[in-house]
Amino acid sequence: MKIGCVKEIKPQEFRVGMTPHAVHEAVAHGHTVLVETDAGLGAGYSDADYTAAGAVIAADAASVWGGAEMVVKVKEPQPQERALLSPGQVLFTYLHLAPDPAQTADLVASGATCIAYETVTDRMGGLPLLAPMSEVAGKLAPQVGAWALQKANGGRGVLMGGVPGVLPAKVLVIGGGVVGTQAARVAAGMGAEVTVLDRSLPRLRHLDEVYGRDFRTGYASAALTAELVAEADLVIGAVLVPGAAAPKLVIRAMLSTMQPGAVLVDVAIDQGGCFETSHPTTHHDPIFEVDGIVHYCVANMPGAVARTATQALGNATLPFLLALANKGWRQACADDPHLLAGLNVHAGQITCAPVAEAQGLPYLPPSEALTL
Repeated sequence: MKIGCVKEIKPQEFRVGMTPHAVHEAVAHGHTVLVETDAGLGAGYSDADYTAAGAVIAADAASVWGGAEMVVKVKEPQPQERALLSPGQVLFTYLHLAPDPAQTADLVASGATCIAYETVTDRMGGLPLLAPMSEVAGKLAPQVGAWALQKANGGRGVLMGGVPGVLPAKVLVIGGGVVGTQAARVAAGMGAEVTVLDRSLPRLRHLDEVYGRDFRTGYASAALTAELVAEADLVIGAVLVPGAAAPKLVIRAMLSTMQPGAVLVDVAIDQGGCFETSHPTTHHDPIFEVDGIVHYCVANMPGAVARTATQALGNATLPFLLALANKGWRQACADDPHLLAGLNVHAGQITCAPVAEAQGLPYLPPSEALTL
């Protein structure tokens, strides 16, 4: 198969879809890999690194999109990239379609086969291609929250760990999954007073058993959430409904109960955000204020640590990438129902139920798409 890897063009996105190690593996399996020139620079990989791994360096993105049977990316294709998709071409990347009707319409119109990292599953019900970036984003969330809390950045001027005689910051993490767990661990490690809310009692028991000495847990009722939001210096939104738009758990009216300069970090912004007042921001201009509350809503947080994030994502995606290339997408998905769960769009049809439901569009089960 001819596999393509393009340079990411979303603002301040420095990751790259394939590392030189991944290229080496693909070439060793008999595939050709086209890599756009300078695609890996943001993650610390030169064209020479890719050439040494066996890649063919392409002069521009159009050459990759035009010459590849499968394009491997990190972030969802931007409008100018969607225009380069062709019928039957495979796109393997993060998509986050539920809150993005424009992208959905373009992918449907393209006739391409689009497999989303974030809906590929595993035997345990997890999301193995989302997990590494969730780990990165979760660990970054307290870090960027601490920065936003600084007075010069509009925050309350509260130090996460306090000092002797001065209480630490109160941090509320909404969601006890991968993002929330990592965020709570780091925030607690910074010395903050941390509470994690979730609605899964088994998950809460697990967190309490493993991390009970580090942070507290609570059941995410609407009343308790509102109470703790009002008390918090920093609220980290870490909820996920696989493939679907994130629920709005902090509404605008709740902001008036918070201390001026408190901070909201919305890690769910890729799926539309879990705070009513959220909208996507960039690393270049990461924060905004609503009703005196600082919002950090960068839609590609792991891009800030591009080398670590690229390597972590590459480790997770490589087995699936090789399966798609070695077998072709149909056979690979037929052999692996967990990979099939990643199929979001094929031949003009939406094949991910939460996306279809979120946008009120027709849905074709992915198993039926295999015959198209």
